[in-house]
Amino acid sequence: MSEIKIKMVDFGEPAVRALLADVLDELSERYGGSGDDTPIGAADFTPPDGAFFVADDGERLVGCAGWRRHGEDAELKRMFTAKAARGRGLGRRMLATIEESAREAGCARLILETGDKQPEAIALYQSAGYARIADFGYYAGETGVLSFAKDL
Repeated sequence: MSEIKIKMVDFGEPAVRALLADVLDELSERYGGSGDDTPIGAADFTPPDGAFFVADDGERLVGCAGWRRHGEDAELKRMFTAKAARGRGLGRRMLATIEESAREAGCARLILETGDKQPEAIALYQSAGYARIADFGYYAGETGVLSFAKDL
């Protein structure tokens, strides 16, 4: 098993778009519909107002996560680990990378929305020091939405 490297990339790269299709497919399996209708533009992840990272195992992209500015906060978006790479701490590494990037850009907190059908994500966020906050995003007020934040 090769070492997984995390690197910043352009959100619009074809390999990134292919991985994001996997993200939405999995969300669709869990929640139905498109998986996530949150409006996202490639410019959302352009420094200094955001960044997008992928995890590369040397053969393919196996994970991703990005953040975009949301007022004084950074909002975590599209955090994902491919099934083949799960259980190896990659999600925790990706989260730490996002936190560091957002902190360096001057953001005070990292905020995120997730759903109640993603227990592994909820467990990761809670174990990494995230606390529940009032819902804030596209799905605010929807059943099953959970919002979290962590001071950076």
